[in-house]
Amino acid sequence: MWRPPERIKHALLPSRWPHAEEAAAALWFQPLRVGRLAVEERTWVPAMVPWRATDDGLVTEDVLAWYERFARGAPGVIVVEATGVREVASGPLLRIGHDRFLPGLSRLVETVRKASGGRTRLFIQVIDFLSIRRRPERDKYLRRFLELTDSHRRACAGSAGDDEVRARLVALPDEELERVLSAREFEALQFGARERVTDLHVEAIRDLPRQLPNIFAAAAVRAEAAGFDGVELHYAHAYTLASFLSARNDRSDGYGGTLAGRVRLPLEVLGAVRASVADRFVVGCRLLSEDCIEGGSSVEDVEFFCVELARAGVDFLSLSRGGKFEDAQQPAVGWAAYPYTGPSGWECMPTSIADARGPFGRNLEPAARIRAAVRAAGFATPVVVAGGIHTFDQAETILREEKADLVAAARQTLADPDWFRKVRLGRGSEVRRCTFTNYCEALDQKHKQVTCKLWDRLELQQPAVQTTADGARRLVAPAWEP
Repeated sequence: MWRPPERIKHALLPSRWPHAEEAAAALWFQPLRVGRLAVEERTWVPAMVPWRATDDGLVTEDVLAWYERFARGAPGVIVVEATGVREVASGPLLRIGHDRFLPGLSRLVETVRKASGGRTRLFIQVIDFLSIRRRPERDKYLRRFLELTDSHRRACAGSAGDDEVRARLVALPDEELERVLSAREFEALQFGARERVTDLHVEAIRDLPRQLPNIFAAAAVRAEAAGFDGVELHYAHAYTLASFLSARNDRSDGYGGTLAGRVRLPLEVLGAVRASVADRFVVGCRLLSEDCIEGGSSVEDVEFFCVELARAGVDFLSLSRGGKFEDAQQPAVGWAAYPYTGPSGWECMPTSIADARGPFGRNLEPAARIRAAVRAAGFATPVVVAGGIHTFDQAETILREEKADLVAAARQTLADPDWFRKVRLGRGSEVRRCTFTNYCEALDQKHKQVTCKLWDRLELQQPAVQTTADGARRLVAPAWEP
């Protein structure tokens, strides 16, 4: 993963933990309405992909254990990991594009309800993504996968046939090959081929605005049938709808270019979903406060998007940042590009080794600006903020200064799934504090089951501890009882 050149080591923020009476009066532990749904408190566990589903996207016992462990901490909201809406193979990631996924998803809802005593509201994040291929071997790409064009043949003039053209391309050094191949062909060689929402010459890409609203709506209907309290539409990071929102989207068909064009499909998806589910069912979205890439969307762009989404009736706006393919590091041969390895990925999940600004709360000021724009437009849509939040005072200050309405923490909650409960009970001194080294992110990058280094080697020999296949790491944090 990319690191800032300054490489300044930042200590965790000082922790002052409240006694139980102070916690009971804190805004963080007060109820809030999200859409027509009452949420018990303003603590929020955002979506994290744990790599525990089957290769066909089905819920497993490991998936149930993962969410059950978070639910025992009884946060206000848990958002289930990015769950694919289309019938597209995606490895061990959850899917919701067919009714066959409903029994497992229903068990997941029941598991969370039981573990939290019915206190935690459960949303599921629904996502669409385009094709991305693994970085190929150089010879194999040039001899088999590259579609030869007249441009290639002219560059290898005098060749006896296409086999000789390919052989001559293989023999070229990369500097010369880059001049012969198109930019997209060379990128496919160096990083793996990746579809873009701007590929209007591809029929399936051209038809996304016609197809996606109904696909997302069908996924939301399944989520409601499974018992979820709502859906979070994934409009963030490197994926399809985030790419429509991006300033890099220059589609010429009315779904790109201008701010109104870029937000058009996300609004149509929201409208289709909202029309397909009950009024009480929550429909929110996750999007970026800024893309954090050259030529990407700015905070000002996102202020416009969020006002329009609020105007269309979205029930909450959950803000992240960065995490884009455009600045991702080159993957090894046989691996696909990963959107959290470049500078924008670091902005999404900053580490304790950072620049002078530090890693904690980098998303707060953009989120505050976006919330202010939504309020100025006359909408009370709740805003969720995340990013390096790991203390009670940090969360409480965010709420008191009205920079957000709910406060989310992913890595800190992974480090200690009980931390909300501990703080609520006046036992904050027992919180296991995330050290922000991104050990968990490194596992995610390699598509390994995600765990935390602070607990995954503890009590491995205890009975009934679920572990990785090699037995080296436990899969959920040890139990805690007050």
